[in-house]
Amino acid sequence: MSSAAPIPNRHYGVLERTKSASVLDVVVEQVVSLGYAVLDSEYSPDNIAQISQAFDVAHARYVKVHGEAELKSIDELNTLRALLTWGDPVFARLALNPLLMSALEMLIHGKFMLNQQNGIINPPGAAYNQGAWHRDFPYQHFVSSRPLAINALFCVDDFTLENGATYVLPASHKSGPFASEAFVERNAVQVAAKAGSFILLDCMLFHTGGFNQTNRPRRAVNHVYSIPYFKQQINIPMNLGTADLPNQAKDVFGFSFQEPGSVATYLAQRKGKLE
Repeated sequence: MSSAAPIPNRHYGVLERTKSASVLDVVVEQVVSLGYAVLDSEYSPDNIAQISQAFDVAHARYVKVHGEAELKSIDELNTLRALLTWGDPVFARLALNPLLMSALEMLIHGKFMLNQQNGIINPPGAAYNQGAWHRDFPYQHFVSSRPLAINALFCVDDFTLENGATYVLPASHKSGPFASEAFVERNAVQVAAKAGSFILLDCMLFHTGGFNQTNRPRRAVNHVYSIPYFKQQINIPMNLGTADLPNQAKDVFGFSFQEPGSVATYLAQRKGKLE
């Protein structure tokens, strides 16, 4: 069986071209142009196994605290909210992955913070609340010239075509309305990725989880990083505490962007920024 012919690399009539000097440049270019890309976290197999184990421990504790029946009744059984506030530092370290931070600094101009970090479980043979087309800024139909937020979906397990790997609609972050059903059927792409990868999405890109046809759950840790003008889904500073956090972590986790409780507090914060 013959293989596909190589993609032509010659060109003419080109006066400008984007330069990519590194793998990270290529990832960022794809997110800007198509709205999605896969980024290797460079974690070792032991690191990935540690995150996997911590995920299962957190899930068991989460269900015990909030109650399986209650979570199921509100369609939250397969979501673990604010994972980094549940005690295991592995999730705070995951949210501060150095390669991810570098990509975010290239994609989001100026300051950014972690808007949310949630564990996501795609259960075998069943629907779940991420299994519908959506933007991470739902109900919005505007577009932005630069990313306002980036979704970094960490693959705890391999994302495969069989276990419901995420579908994306390429370049839909550049168009306000959701596309027609026929357009989606022709142009949707399923993104396979290895455990330990981040699937990066512009948060205005339409995407959905796929249907898990296997007999095992497919797990992920979803991160949304936004410019500080958007409120966090759950107040991370209030639930995390400041012990042993470096300055970068305090910024990323939102300690520098909390709403002042009074005019006096606002003025004091402003004075601190000017000093």
